[in-house]
Amino acid sequence: MVASTERLSESLENYLETILLLAREHSVARARDISQRLGVSRSSVTGALQALGGLGLVNYEPYGLITLTPHGSALAAKVLWRHEALRRFLVSILGVDEAEADAAACRMEHGIPKSIVDRLLSLASFLETCPGAGTKWVRGGGHACRKTAPPAKTCEKCITECLEVAMNTMKKKGRGR
Repeated sequence: MVASTERLSESLENYLETILLLAREHSVARARDISQRLGVSRSSVTGALQALGGLGLVNYEPYGLITLTPHGSALAAKVLWRHEALRRFLVSILGVDEAEADAAACRMEHGIPKSIVDRLLSLASFLETCPGAGTKWVRGGGHACRKTAPPAKTCEKCITECLEVAMNTMKKKGRGR
């Protein structure tokens, strides 16, 4: 049986993401390392690994090394990508502290659709590349043009040009599908 991220619980997604990160850091993942990283009991890890194994996402033998199957690796990469994209947005655009952004991204990543993450990244790219918008916050809680009171036509033209640049940047990075 092969699972999709739509059918995985938040907990199982966290296990996949943790296994992927451990494998990247140490070349392998072990149950004790997963337990320690997630702050859960070894029996919880065993149950999750059995569930993930039953879904065809991990290769698991008790007391052995844990590896992701190709499909498990792809799903874990999607979860990690969402987490990192949301964290970057929270830090670079909203100015949230790194630790707070990481915790919030972890909570958000499980329920937010890819289409919304893509739109957030498109907005981030626009704000980072637009010479008029920039990432400067104003008192009202929004972004403002760096230019001093430009005429509406100028601002509209600037935004259109900047959106085109942002979309092209996203396409080049493989995000604007």
